[in-house]
Amino acid sequence: MILAQTKPVYQPSMRIIASITNANPAVVTTTFAHQYITGAICRLIIPPGYGMYQANTLYAPITVTGSTTFTIAIDTTQFQPFSTPSEFPQTYQYAMVTPVGELSNLLSSAVQNVLPYTAS
Repeated sequence: MILAQTKPVYQPSMRIIASITNANPAVVTTTFAHQYITGAICRLIIPPGYGMYQANTLYAPITVTGSTTFTIAIDTTQFQPFSTPSEFPQTYQYAMVTPVGELSNLLSSAVQNVLPYTAS
């Protein structure tokens, strides 16, 4: 299920969430490679109807652990388990993660070219 651009013009880009663990820190898995860097600050967007709605709009620095996984400095141990709704209304929205900044002592994303492919 790829429902976002795999090669967006602007990086880092929003990614759809496949799962979030009940842990501290929480482990987030995206539906395909996120291309994020450790130290990015990401916001979780959890629409109504999903489990773990308590995490909606929370944001924190991340640590990349794999091409589709990262930990986020949010304690979700007491939240509902993350789940996707069995049926979507016509105007649904997927759960997603959006980068909103970077730890100021890093500032590598601001000067790193993350668009290795050619536009066609």
